[in-house]
Formats: sequence, structure tokens, C-alpha cells
Amino acid sequence: MKKLVFRKFILDVLIFFVFSILIVGLIVWTIQAINYFDFVSEDGHGLKVYFLFTLLNFTKIIHRILPFMFFISLFYTIIRYEMNNELNIFWINGISKIKFINTLIILSVLLMTFQIFLGSYLSPLSQLKARNLIKNSNVDFFTNLINEGRFINVVQGLTIFIEKKETDNFSNIFIDDSSKGYSRMINSKNGTLVNDPKNRKFLLFDGKVINIDKNRINTFKFNQIDFNLGTFGSNSIIKPKIQEINSIILLSCFFDQIKVNTKLCVENNSLNEMKQELLKRFFKPVYIPLIALICCFLFVSGKFDKNYNRLKIYIFLAVILLIIISETSLRYSTASNILFFLYLLIPFLLFLIFYFFSYFKINNA
Repeated sequence: MKKLVFRKFILDVLIFFVFSILIVGLIVWTIQAINYFDFVSEDGHGLKVYFLFTLLNFTKIIHRILPFMFFISLFYTIIRYEMNNELNIFWINGISKIKFINTLIILSVLLMTFQIFLGSYLSPLSQLKARNLIKNSNVDFFTNLINEGRFINVVQGLTIFIEKKETDNFSNIFIDDSSKGYSRMINSKNGTLVNDPKNRKFLLFDGKVINIDKNRINTFKFNQIDFNLGTFGSNSIIKPKIQEINSIILLSCFFDQIKVNTKLCVENNSLNEMKQELLKRFFKPVYIPLIALICCFLFVSGKFDKNYNRLKIYIFLAVILLIIISETSLRYSTASNILFFLYLLIPFLLFLIFYFFSYFKINNA
């Protein structure tokens, strides 16, 4: 009977948690996807690349909102059980409040483990795949981005100006190409765009090419030349960010175990940035059991306490404040050794204080 009661409560928490985190995650993902539409409108990537890129960033969203959604799920379920007198079933069946607290702590530790897996492996992997997707993609919407009387610089080292456009035919074309280490300017009276994804190029007619290499200037005229566009990449950021680096490589960089990887990481990220990222992946999830423990005060006193409504507000605000502190304090945790050890110590210290306080309150009720 006791197992069935516990199973029902945990199942209710998890069902509410899964549905709420998916709904909120999809809302955040939609808003983020709108912001990422610059990949199409300004950087020239295709809709397939855009959709896959935004989809691969969904794990990052889940990782960020997971502690808050777990709090909301547990907070709501405990209050619902308390208001419907369903928690009395636990006490009637001989389940002590301390045992109930311990069970919720075990649940939160399991969720904490999942959060560590999500943050240390799944999220960096999916973000890196998203970055490589941008890196390896071509500029699919290049044709649509070329408009009359506008400078186009959606690809690296290339600027194009078109005076007049009629479908894929253009007049008075100016191209500034600096992708080869020297400047090459092309002025053409007419041109057409071959928009084959495997062989995208400009066919330019009746113009002049000016090559400027250091102090040498070379000029020649042409009747027709092919200007290959397939070698150009997008202006999108393709260099992996620190949150996209594999955790093993990041740990190797931090502990200076693999020289090659250390050089790679240190060139792009400071030691403090790596330390913050590792804390975010492996340590910040320890706040989840603390959140669960604070929520347990909802049934330690019970709804018949005259201050119960006020207690609900206090607990809600306390957890929100705790989540904010866990986010903001991470930025300052690497400023000094003292702040670093305080950041590591505070959640464990708060957990022990709250646990012994609840234990004392239950035994003296």
C-alpha cells in the first residue's frame, strides 16, 4: 500500500513536470526560432538548415528551464494533495513526513543526475552539431538576397552591388572579393546567376577586373568570365563556443592533461570561463535537491496552520530567489578562491540547515 501511494504521488509530479517542461520549452523554442530567422533573411541559409539548427538547440532550452519547471511541478502537486486531503493517506498508512521528505530528495537526486547528463553531454553535443550544420551548409537563399541598389555581404570576404535585377539577370554589377588574401574588384555591365547548388556561379559579361596585391595593381578587360560562388561561406559564426565543447575536452583543458586540446581551448576561452562552464554543467544541478527540500515545508506545517497561505508565498519567492542566486553567483564564483569555495559550500550548507530544521519541526509538532 505504501509503495502504491508513493508511486501515485511521484507519477503525478513527473506527468505534470514532463507536460509543463515540453509546453514551456516549445514556447521558448518558438520565440528563439523567430530570433534565429536572421540565418535565412540575412545570412542566406535555407529553411532546412534553419529548422535543424533551431531544433538542435532545444536540448539547451530544456537544460535551462528544468530546475524551475521541477519546482513548479512539485510545488503544485504538494499543494493540490494538501488541499484535497490526499496527503493524509500517507500519514494514515504510517508513512512519516521525514520518510516522505527523503523520498522526494531521492527523486530530486535522480533528476539532478539527468540534469548533469543533459548539461555535460547531450546539450553540448546537439549545440556542436547545430554549429557544424551552419559551418558545412551553403548559402541556399543567395539569389533571393540579391536586390537592386543594395550592398550584399552575406558571405565572408565578398561584397556585391547590383544596380538592376530582372529574375536571374543583372545589370551594372560590382563585386569586391577579398577572400584570397588580396583584393579583387570586378565591374561588369551584365551578368546572370547559375543557381545550381553544386555549381553556383555568376556568368559576367563585358567588364573589367582589378587585382590589388600589396603594392601591385593588375587590370584586364573581359568579354565573359565565370565567378565561382561555391567557395564562399556564410558570415554566420561557425567557431564553436565554450558551451558547445565536449566535457571531456573541457576537463582536459582545465586540468592540463592533453596539450593539444588545452592549446585549442585556452586560445578561445579563459581559465575562468572554462571553470564557470564546468560548474554550470556538473555542480549547479545540486540546487535541485535543495529546491525539493524547500518545497517540503508545504506539508511540514499543513493547511490547518493559520499562516499556510503566507507560507506558500514565502516558499515560492524563496525558491525563485534561490534559482536567481544560483544563476548570478556563477558569474562571480571564479573571481577569487574564497568566492569559489563559498559557491561550492553554500548549497550543501543550506541543505543541511533546512533538513535539520524540518526534522526538528516534525519531531516537535
